[in-house]
Amino acid sequence: MVSSDETARIDALEMRFADQDRMLGELNEVITSQWRKIDALERELARLKDEFQNIAMKLPEGPEPPPPHY
Repeated sequence: MVSSDETARIDALEMRFADQDRMLGELNEVITSQWRKIDALERELARLKDEFQNIAMKLPEGPEPPPPHY
């Protein structure tokens, strides 16, 4: 036979388990969302690097001439 103390203890453990299970699901959602954002930012960074390199290759070699007001 199960005593009322044991029943209360089992109920408390079940509540803690349910709460931890819920938190685990929420944390998984946050991690998944952050992973998607990081992935998008990495792709944008790669695109900007390519764009910068393309622009840099089109620039003339050597120092830039001084502005006309010098």
